[in-house]
Amino acid sequence: MSLKSGLDDFSRYRNAYSLALCVALGSLFYGYDVGLIGGILSLESFQTYFGLDQVNPSQKAWLNGNIVAVLQVGCLFGALGVGSLSSRFGRKPCLLASGIVFILGSVLQAVVGLGGTRGHALGLLYLGRFVGGVGVGMVTALVPSYVSECTPQTIRGRCTGLTQLAINIGIMLSFWVNYFASKYIPPSESQWRIPFALQIVPGVLFVVVMPFLPESPRYLVERERYDAAARMLASVTRTSVDDRIVLETIEEIKADFAGKRQFSTMQQIRRMGESQGIALRCFIPSLVMFFQQWTGTNAINYFSPQIFASLGIDGTTAELFATGVYGGVKVVSVACALAIAVESFGRKRSLILGGLGQSAMMLWIAFYSALHPTPTVATAASYLSIVAVYLYGVFFSVGWGPIPWVVAAEVAPNHLRTAVISAATGVNWLFSLTISKITPIMLHDLGYGTFLVFGFSCLSMCSN
Repeated sequence: MSLKSGLDDFSRYRNAYSLALCVALGSLFYGYDVGLIGGILSLESFQTYFGLDQVNPSQKAWLNGNIVAVLQVGCLFGALGVGSLSSRFGRKPCLLASGIVFILGSVLQAVVGLGGTRGHALGLLYLGRFVGGVGVGMVTALVPSYVSECTPQTIRGRCTGLTQLAINIGIMLSFWVNYFASKYIPPSESQWRIPFALQIVPGVLFVVVMPFLPESPRYLVERERYDAAARMLASVTRTSVDDRIVLETIEEIKADFAGKRQFSTMQQIRRMGESQGIALRCFIPSLVMFFQQWTGTNAINYFSPQIFASLGIDGTTAELFATGVYGGVKVVSVACALAIAVESFGRKRSLILGGLGQSAMMLWIAFYSALHPTPTVATAASYLSIVAVYLYGVFFSVGWGPIPWVVAAEVAPNHLRTAVISAATGVNWLFSLTISKITPIMLHDLGYGTFLVFGFSCLSMCSN
């Protein structure tokens, strides 16, 4: 796509892009929450407050895994539970509710231990992360489906991929917040409370903009509100309600739901096997989400300071700076992939290229870590390994970062969409939970074997 045609495309569909960007604020607070905790866990002030500095390394790895994983437990519940609610009440109210739940969880995380709750601080932190996770799980299940349903087919892949861009922007912001907190805030409760409190900001922005966004046209058609659906589509495509494309889209949606409307979640689940083709389309979204987690991306997102330390980066602030650079690399890479590759390079080729690149980088890191299990100073080889981490982020951003969300939203059958997307998002969070729980233990017990596992996992995806 040339620059001129790209600008013309953006001008023509600017309402659709604006809608996608606004709802992507939900993915922004998801990304911030995901990237935040790894840096906070590395702060001495946090470790001292919660007694993590008083336990042996194995116990510390276990507690770190618990603090990270409890968010994923909440996400799993939120993702699996929101499907039936969005079918009954609509996507828009559920998206608004997800933001409110996230804000509540964020407030709890920021105020743990204040007042008379000091003795229960760790338990309240678990509770806050669980509640926040419910909101994150809801938004991750809803945003890709909502964007896919509301945007024109010609730009649907790019708009849905904005979800991954927003996630990476949120992750990058959290990395840099942690860095500046470590560098400029003296070791104290404020050093870790302020990063927790700042995650409230994207949640509030999301709740503020959601009332101004329309309901999904598919939900409106399902409720036989055809005029409202036509007005929504006309607004997004900047045409009239009598435009041929608008009318054809309404008829296509009506045909999709003919004889299949208003299925409950259980009815949708039972119908996933009504034919071989339908079963395959229902299975693919969960499969790509499963593979996405086993690339090891969240192992780096959650535990990047420890990983950079194992590569020779010395000092918490330096580790967080390297982590911040990693976040920036991923944002630029995703933006370039969405602008260039998603609509022109193809979904399958993007996944294969990304998987091969990620595999090569993980295997290089494993090779370095096997030869240098406890580096004391940064060497040329360690700097190459740090570059490999950054290149890993680039390859993830080309393939297994944005593409699974695009594929899941595009492949899911329309009349089973809410159940299929909820199941796929549930699989994403189930294995994100698994990765977040086992990674600190793997890093402690297996060392370079951790990177071998993820390297060969990435390689196996490209052979299927």
